[in-house]
Amino acid sequence: MQNHARPRVLVADDERVIADTLAIILGKNGFDAIAVYDGEEAVNKARLWNPDLLISDVVMPRLSGVDAAIRIRAELVSCRVLLFSGMAATSDLLRDARIRGHEFEVISKPVQPEALLERLEVLV
Repeated sequence: MQNHARPRVLVADDERVIADTLAIILGKNGFDAIAVYDGEEAVNKARLWNPDLLISDVVMPRLSGVDAAIRIRAELVSCRVLLFSGMAATSDLLRDARIRGHEFEVISKPVQPEALLERLEVLV
């Protein structure tokens, strides 16, 4: 974890309600969290904001969560990644990432806040 007062979490999901809701829940539970709505925006915001953790949907337009995570980790090696998805296409994207040498933890959608907070205790 970096030297921030509260762990910084960048939440990326093209479903704005999900991204905003997760950021609010995290904010109320000791995290400094912000929401973005696609993979490109996640990469750009990460460069500026330097998060400790990226929580991202896998399947998004423009840039998948997997590709966004790979780009972010290339620049911010200490940034941890937690992906979530409810789509079958996830397995193909994750397999391709593994072939390229990247391994990410994935949780299923819908994300249950209690389960997410438990996972974050281990990650940050």
